Amino acid sequence: MRISELARRAGVTTKAVRYYESLGLLAPERLANGYRDYTQEDVRLAREIRALSGLGIPVEGTRPFLDCLTAGHRHADDCPASLAGYRDAIDDLTRRIEGLTARRALLMAHLRDAAHRNSRAAPMRTSPMCAAPTDEGDHPMPDHAHVPATPPVPLDDGAAAHLPGMTMPRLELQGTGGKTIRLDALGAGRTVLYVYPLTGRPDADLPEGWDSIPGARGCTPQACGFRDHHQDLLAAGADGVYGLSSQDTAYQREVVERLRLPFEMLSDPGRQLARALGLPTFEAGGLTLYKRLTLIVRDGVIEHVFHPVFPPGEHAEQVLAWLRAQG
Repeated sequence: MRISELARRAGVTTKAVRYYESLGLLAPERLANGYRDYTQEDVRLAREIRALSGLGIPVEGTRPFLDCLTAGHRHADDCPASLAGYRDAIDDLTRRIEGLTARRALLMAHLRDAAHRNSRAAPMRTSPMCAAPTDEGDHPMPDHAHVPATPPVPLDDGAAAHLPGMTMPRLELQGTGGKTIRLDALGAGRTVLYVYPLTGRPDADLPEGWDSIPGARGCTPQACGFRDHHQDLLAAGADGVYGLSSQDTAYQREVVERLRLPFEMLSDPGRQLARALGLPTFEAGGLTLYKRLTLIVRDGVIEHVFHPVFPPGEHAEQVLAWLRAQG
């Protein structure tokens, strides 16, 4: 058969066939007129080269497999030399993966350094979009600090209507300050406990489709709002402010440090509070996360609930207005 027919049957290009020949992997007979004459065995060998290349074995490394077929074996990897070829390919991939992993770690380290650089100075000013505090002007944080221009608005689904009047459960959650906090012993005064899904970090991707989930986006602006109005909230009658999510404490500490939050975050990875109070949750990226809401707790009892919370970046002002209205 001609080279074009071989290429069609083997599922490769004529250029690839010529390359195989240049390496001595294919050796067609020559007709009297000088044309190459390929056989069905050549088709079989070309198909094997293509299959092995798809596994990541370079064309130059397919010779042991082809020799195995030429020797009469049914499968190209029936021979010890073929198994050695697999091992060589695996070792090569391992080296490449290790090299890429090291490069990725280095890039992530540079990203973290760059993202945190502007959050180490003493706070002076903040931008409307929740820039990290800095004494050298406003530098907005990357994507996670921004909310889409037209985010989907969460609707009141009634999932928090049962909460006012409920007693806080006897739960101890780890705080970013290094101690556990008992939710039934927050104090006699009013405590603001805002519950949120998750806070994004510059070096971590948000769950797929995050921007399309009503009420999901905006955790960083919300945290910055409570940061910027923290003293106002205390002056208006709040004895304390806490954030709560299902993220682990190490993750939350990074956020507290980067955003210079003056209050603690509480970690509830097992969503114990959700089970105890029937708090609403949602699924995203294989995770079960809290829906955004805020509890005003007084003397161990839920006095007021904000749900749904929108827009997150203005929520601290909403809580502040409510506190001031209580007198």
